[in-house]
Amino acid sequence: MLASDIRDLSEADVRSRIAELEEELFRLKFRSATETLESPLKLRHLRKDVARLNTVLREKQLAAPKQSSGAPASRSKRPAKRARR
Repeated sequence: MLASDIRDLSEADVRSRIAELEEELFRLKFRSATETLESPLKLRHLRKDVARLNTVLREKQLAAPKQSSGAPASRSKRPAKRARR
């Protein structure tokens, strides 16, 4: 699955796709513990697809506040550190 294809999906579609792939990954891991898999590389591909989906989902979440308000979101500053005695 390409990132450009994922970016075309809505946030809800991305979340549902993540859930589907995580379920498939769980089943495949369970099966790999009990028997040999036909394609062990499928585990790696599923993990990378889930990571790719999570990355695009995070991009969408970060882009949403910028689109909703014209001003950039203010960053909270940390309190100043105390001077040591």
